[in-house]
Formats: sequence, structure tokens, C-alpha cells
Amino acid sequence: MTSAIRVSNLTQEWVDSLRRWHLEFFFIPTTVVTMATLLANPVLLTCIFLSRALRQETRYLLVANTLMADIVFLILNLATVISNLVRAEMPWFVCELLTAVTITVYSCAVLTVTLMVADTYAAVRWPLHYHDLLPPSRTRWILAGVWVLAAMYPFSLVIMMELERENPHEKVAVCLVLISLGFMKAKNMSGIYIYFFVAATICALLILYCYIRLYMVTKTQGIWQSRFSRARVTLLAHGVLLLLYFAPGLIFTTELFLFQREEINHDVRVWISTVNMSVIMLLPRACAPYLYGLRYREIADTLQQLLHRHKRLGLVTVA
Repeated sequence: MTSAIRVSNLTQEWVDSLRRWHLEFFFIPTTVVTMATLLANPVLLTCIFLSRALRQETRYLLVANTLMADIVFLILNLATVISNLVRAEMPWFVCELLTAVTITVYSCAVLTVTLMVADTYAAVRWPLHYHDLLPPSRTRWILAGVWVLAAMYPFSLVIMMELERENPHEKVAVCLVLISLGFMKAKNMSGIYIYFFVAATICALLILYCYIRLYMVTKTQGIWQSRFSRARVTLLAHGVLLLLYFAPGLIFTTELFLFQREEINHDVRVWISTVNMSVIMLLPRACAPYLYGLRYREIADTLQQLLHRHKRLGLVTVA
């Protein structure tokens, strides 16, 4: 059976499962969460980029990069959900590009969140040399490197798949990252598993090391004694956010494994993929802007100043 026929059969089975279980209703929470986040993220980005003081701090540049990656991810994810909902046929090459960009922005967000932890550790560990170690110019270069690093592997996969494509004009009715990667050859699938595993392991080990060292450096300062101290609340908030960012990737790796197992019920695959794509992947992006807006006082103060200035200009205009 050729690849085109297999893709056609699988997408048709996928559509049948979606209709049978009425999973199109997941479009409602997807749209609500996406719209709420797309309203909040640009506001925080405006606060950061309009404030010279915030633009000169590494942590806010990292926050801005995460928010921008999340915006692109949410737009692509919503566009994919809508396209699949209306059964719009899409050229396979366009679907592959959409897959590559989606993986890139997701990976970039995870890498940037990891760098936030490393940045916090550097600020606490070397407070006198911190600004010399990470000036804004160097941070921008690091972020550019993060984008390049996140894009290298998925776009190399697109090139490989295009070289092996039998029918360059092939179209699909359902465009999913799972289907795009799931039809790679076995040798390439092992590379995909290694990529996700190694990347997740490195990020997890770096985060764990930084948190342990942070605790060891600050335990004598008494900031951990109170049950509701700012340090404990910050650690809990970051821990939950990190878990929410990493969980969808781990679930997606499980989806890839189940995709290769023919004995797994097809409905199970559809359910897991739909819930992960429509809900779980959106949770960290929905929580992030409100967490940053509440935790970073400088952003909250800048937002209040902007709102006060806008209100004052409105009153002057009316007068």
C-alpha cells in the first residue's frame, strides 16, 4: 500500500472517529482559551517593549520571547483545529511546514522557560557579576540561537520527507503533527524519539540542578522558613508552569509510540491527540501571562501606568 493511500485511509478513519465521538466540541475550549491568551500576551509584550527599563533586563526579554512563541503556537494550533474541523484539504507540503513551525515554537517556549530558571540561578549565585554575564545584547544573541536550535531538527525532517515524497501534489483532509511525523521510516522514528528524549532530559537536569543549587545558596537567608514565603510561592508557581509546559511533549511522545502500534484502538489515539492538542497544550500558555503579570511587579506597575495614562488621555480628549 502506497504512502498516499495509507494517509488517505488514516485521515478518513480519524474524521470518522471525530464525528462518532463528537470531538468537534473541543473546538469550544480551544477557542476560548486561545482568545483569552491572545488578549493577555500582547498587553504584557507592550508593557515590556514600551519600558526601556524592562527591555534592558534579561528576565523580561526571556518572558517576552516565551510570550511571542506562545502567540505563534496558539495561532497555528487554532488554524489547524479550524482547518480540520471544516475538513479543508491542505497540500501535504503545507502541512509539513505547519508541523515544523509548530514544533519549533513549542520547543522554543520550553527552552526559554528552562533558560528562565538558569537566569534566576545566575542572578542569585553571582549578583555582582550578573549584568556583566548576561547583558541585553548577549541575551538577544542567545535567544536568536534558541530559535535556530529549535528550528534545525523539525525543518531537517521536512527536507527529508520532501526528498522521499512520491507524490508532491498530495493533499490531506486532516493535518496533524502526529500524522506528519508518524509516517517517517522506522530509522527516522528512532531519531525523533532520541530528539525528544535528549532535549527533555537536558532541560529537566538543568532545571533540577539550578533549583537544588538555588536552595543550597539561599537556605541560610531564612527565605524558606515561612510556609507562604515569596520564595516558596515562586518555586511552586514555576514548578507548576514547567510541568504544564513539559507534559504535552511527553504525551505527544506517547502518541508517536501508540501510532506505531497497530493493536492500539484507533479511537484511543484520536481521544489522546484531541485532548492534548485542544486542552493540555493550551494550559501553560493560558496560565503564563497571568502568572508573569502577577508575579513580576515591574510588569504590573508598567501596565497600571499605561492604563492610567490612557485613561488620562481619554479624559483630556473628552474635556
